[in-house]
Amino acid sequence: MDRPPSWTGRSGRFVSASPPFSGEEDLFAALDLGTNNCRLMVATQTAGGFRVVDSYSRMVRLGEGLHHTGKLHKAAMERTMEALQTCADRLSRWPVREIRAVATEACRRAENGKTFLQQVHQRTGFDIKIISGREEASLAVESCANLLHNPRFGPPRNRALLFDIGGGSTEIAWVRTDSTRQTEELIGYLSLPVGVITLSEQFGHAYSTDDRAYRKMVEHTRHHLREFENVYRIRPEIRRKQTRLIGTSGTVTTLASLILNLPRYARAAVDGSLLPAASARLAVRTLQKMGADGIARHPCIGPDRAPFVLPGCAIFEAIHDVWPVEDIIVADRGLRDGMVLRMIRGKSGMASRRNRASLPIPPHLRHSMQATGL
Repeated sequence: MDRPPSWTGRSGRFVSASPPFSGEEDLFAALDLGTNNCRLMVATQTAGGFRVVDSYSRMVRLGEGLHHTGKLHKAAMERTMEALQTCADRLSRWPVREIRAVATEACRRAENGKTFLQQVHQRTGFDIKIISGREEASLAVESCANLLHNPRFGPPRNRALLFDIGGGSTEIAWVRTDSTRQTEELIGYLSLPVGVITLSEQFGHAYSTDDRAYRKMVEHTRHHLREFENVYRIRPEIRRKQTRLIGTSGTVTTLASLILNLPRYARAAVDGSLLPAASARLAVRTLQKMGADGIARHPCIGPDRAPFVLPGCAIFEAIHDVWPVEDIIVADRGLRDGMVLRMIRGKSGMASRRNRASLPIPPHLRHSMQATGL
C-alpha cells in the first residue's frame, strides 16, 4: 500500500540484511501487490519476531486510470508484470519454506483484475490471492501489534484506531487492546474506496496548492468516515483518553521525516516514532507551500511519489478531523510484516490469538466495505 521508502529512481529497491542468511533457518516470503506498489519480503524467524533477509519494493501504479475506466491499463499491467518477474527471480535464489502473495484494492475493483492475476501465475508462478478489506485491515493490525502495547507511548489504552492510506483504498481498523495479556481484537473495520491514486484522478491536479481544491479532497474523504463513527462511537473513547492512533502509510512516514528534518528517508528513525498532531498539520501546510517542484525535489519524497503526497495528506487530515487524537504513532510496516508473522506462528503450531471476532457489516456501511477475498 502507500508506504514506499525514499526516492530511489524508477528501478526497484533491494536491501540485503546483515548478518547474512546462514542456510539453516526457515525462510518465509510475503508478496504484497497494491494499487501503487509491488513489495516482496523474505524473512527468517528470530526470538523477538523475524529478521529481514531480502526486501524489494517498486512503484508500479497498477491502479493508474482505474477510477475512470474500471479496468487495469495495459501499461500499468506491463510495469507490474516486470516487477513481479524481478520478485520471482529474487525468490529463486532462496530456499523459501512458505510464501504468501496477496493483491488488494486495484485487483479487487478492476473488471480484469482476476484475469491479470491468472496471467501473472502463468508467467511468474505466483499464486496471488485477492484479499478483502477486512483481511487487509487485520494484517495491518498484526504488523503493528507490538506498537499497540509499547509502554513508551504512555499508559495502557484499551482501544486503538489504525489507518493505512493506500493507492486505491484506505483501511481503517478499530481495535480492542489488552496490554496485560498483550492481545488485540478487531472490533470493526472500514475499507474506504479512497486512496492516493483514486483521489488524485478523481479531483484532477494532484499537485494543486489551491486550498479550495485541497479542502474538497478532505471533505470528500471525511464524508465516507462519518457513518463509521456513528456506528462505533470512537470520539467518546478519544475524549476519555483511551485511544491510540496508528498510521501505517507513506503519508505519515513522509510527514514524520519532514518533522524530523531527515536529509533522506531513514526507516529506523521513523518507524515507531510519535508524531504530534499539531506538528503533522504544520508539515502539511509546509508541503502545500512547497509547490509541485519543491515536493518533487524533496529528498524524502522524489518525483515518482510527489503527485500522491497532497492527496495522502488530505486523507490524513480527514481522518484526524473525525478522530482528533493528540499524537500519531508512525509505523513503517504493513501487509508483508503481518503475513510473515502469521506464517511463523503457523510453523510453530501456535493457534492465532488475534482478530478472531466475527464482524457483521452494518447494512448502511456495505457500500464502502469490502466483503470479498479470504
